[in-house]
Amino acid sequence: MVRRLALITGASAGIGAAFAHALAAGGYDLALTARRLDRLDTLAAELRSRHGVEVLTFAADLAKPGAPAALAEALNAAGRQVDMLVNNAGYGLPGTFATTRWADQADVLQVMLTAPCDLTHRFLPGMLARGYGRIIHVASLAGLTPGGAGHTLYGAVKSFLIRFSQSLHLECAGTGVHVSALCPGLTWSEFHDVNGMRDQLNRSTPAWLWMDAPAVVAAGLAAVEENRPVCIPGRVNKTLALLVQLLPDRWIMALTASQGWRFRKP
Repeated sequence: MVRRLALITGASAGIGAAFAHALAAGGYDLALTARRLDRLDTLAAELRSRHGVEVLTFAADLAKPGAPAALAEALNAAGRQVDMLVNNAGYGLPGTFATTRWADQADVLQVMLTAPCDLTHRFLPGMLARGYGRIIHVASLAGLTPGGAGHTLYGAVKSFLIRFSQSLHLECAGTGVHVSALCPGLTWSEFHDVNGMRDQLNRSTPAWLWMDAPAVVAAGLAAVEENRPVCIPGRVNKTLALLVQLLPDRWIMALTASQGWRFRKP
């Protein structure tokens, strides 16, 4: 019997790698993509050995507009269909909007907004035709809060992914296709190493604000199986999200202005 296949973007480390471990343990075959093929291949070998699943690896830079089409073509050539899509690839771009290059901001939009929409549009029709599918967009708690200075497009893109997931959730009702936006807060992963924030965050934020990647992933997988459109993992993050809903935006923005230095690199 052919096992179901999960495609995970940004799978070489952090939340993406945690999704790979959890889904392989659950019996999914995997298609893993990231820019670093060597790390993907190391992860794939471990997952094949531990769980006996098939793991396909694809080096892909989602900042390139043709990357989603190339991924779809490669999977088609391998004779596999996507049953679960985890749009996880993402990063934060330090600096303010006016002081960064537009080319770098455009890459943010391509990786974190356009590519997830493109991949979803490519694989959703097959899921609907088969009457089964799972789509997880890895958003962020930042997508539920008013914007702050720095990393300008990050929160805006994550907010888009949440609304996109909610719309798809309604469009897919009763079809067997479940769609969820996963909205973690601070998570132990390489995300903050890549954007140069690790030391600053370690100095400025208490340990109780953080979750580990496997716990975030477990919450996200439970939510998509239960067909919940939005998942906020962890009691601390749920409390913060509730406070944001209850307090006026101007209060939250004032708090962000005074405390944003803890979370964003100038």
